[in-house]
Amino acid sequence: MDHDHQMSGNSGMSTTKRYTHMTFFWGKNSEILFTQWPGTRTGMYVLALIILFVLTFLMEWLSHCRLIKSRSNSVAAGLLRTVLHTLHVGLAYLVMLALMSFNVGVLIVAIAGHAAGFFVFGSRIFKRGEKSGEESDLGPPLKC
Repeated sequence: MDHDHQMSGNSGMSTTKRYTHMTFFWGKNSEILFTQWPGTRTGMYVLALIILFVLTFLMEWLSHCRLIKSRSNSVAAGLLRTVLHTLHVGLAYLVMLALMSFNVGVLIVAIAGHAAGFFVFGSRIFKRGEKSGEESDLGPPLKC
């Protein structure tokens, strides 16, 4: 379904106005994050979904990584925490903007990426020898 409509102004010139979806829809003909991307090409739509999956998976890694020991109070540790937090927030905003395309495929892939990321990094299924008295997995993000 094409959402371009030709409109004539007073000058007699024709302009194109794009209508965006304001409700969820199925289909590969979408715009995600950038104008005319992925457009109408199936391969580009699949690439966009893969990129979104990787972004949400990475967000979960950032939420559960332990790169910095909790007792480290140095300036370098504080700067690294700030950079990781900024990266996490930036990725979260990108995912939110992608979801605003109202494409159901985008929604499903974003949820799947978060689920897979949490399964690998947050569920502790793959971690050995951790103390049972540690913080809950549902605690604040960036427990680095």
